Amino acid sequence: MTKTSVKIDIPLSANGKHVGYARLPHSVHRSAYGWLPIPLVSIRNGDGPVVLLMAGTHGDEYEGQVTLTRLIQQFEPESISGQIIVLPMANYPAALAGLRTSPIDGANLNRIYPGDAHGSVSEVIAHFIETELFSRADVVLDLHSGGTSLNYLPSSVTLAADDTALLEQSKQLMRLFGAPYGVVFEGRAGIGSSYDAALRNKIIRIGTELGGRAWVNPAYRQICEDGVLRILGHFGVINTVDIPQPPEVRFVKVAAKSFVYATAEGIFEAAVSLGDNVKAGDLAGKIYFPATPLRPAEHIHFDDDGMVICERAVASCQTGDCLFHLGKPE
Repeated sequence: MTKTSVKIDIPLSANGKHVGYARLPHSVHRSAYGWLPIPLVSIRNGDGPVVLLMAGTHGDEYEGQVTLTRLIQQFEPESISGQIIVLPMANYPAALAGLRTSPIDGANLNRIYPGDAHGSVSEVIAHFIETELFSRADVVLDLHSGGTSLNYLPSSVTLAADDTALLEQSKQLMRLFGAPYGVVFEGRAGIGSSYDAALRNKIIRIGTELGGRAWVNPAYRQICEDGVLRILGHFGVINTVDIPQPPEVRFVKVAAKSFVYATAEGIFEAAVSLGDNVKAGDLAGKIYFPATPLRPAEHIHFDDDGMVICERAVASCQTGDCLFHLGKPE
């Protein structure tokens, strides 16, 4: 396997709490021999399960970044058994800029695994995460939210897998995580996500979609924090005596026809809200055209039944923008 060019300046195999960087070489006009500092933390106490916690895969998704920042400050080696590896800003250039995709190469980190050791900056990051971190882990939590353009009901997430045993393992972790909703996406495997990286490394991975709008909802951040702690407790990495038991999780599945997209460029006014139950043919909303004010509004309808679990967070839209998607109870 091709070796990464990223250098880690902390000892991942040593006991203790180590805070530093994964240094990605980055030669630019401003800095001929520079490197990008991807924050990396290892907290280890002897042998045991290794849990990789990631946030900032998309740089405008903040609940996970804040959660992991808080937990890094709380954990000390003597309070754990095994190892916690933390990437609070996995796609550092995107997270620094507050963008979904990298401002350097325009890439979406969650679409390019396994990456390329000799590729663009984002491809090198993906290759580093998969070869150097996934290869060490027993389980991965990849924390997401809706970012700038979307807003989600607080949910844990996995993909529908051909391996029914793996899917049930994932759902069990989602029950432990305790977000109110458990979302199972159909037809999303094989798109170059961290889920695919986990499959290649034969480890389990769950994700989240916790709010959005490019801000931090304190209640959703608390759901995230409690969920991470419960997962760590389940694997015996920490003691979870003081963590509340998870509430019941409502599982929903998301099919391709559950998505609603804009059909024109304009201003979208929603006709429904998060949590609403809708039927195929119901009005999703209208697109208005202030630049051509005599043009009638375009009506957008749902193609499927279900509950609104995700909404567009901004009114302006272009053809192909996601406006909603639905979840159907399992």
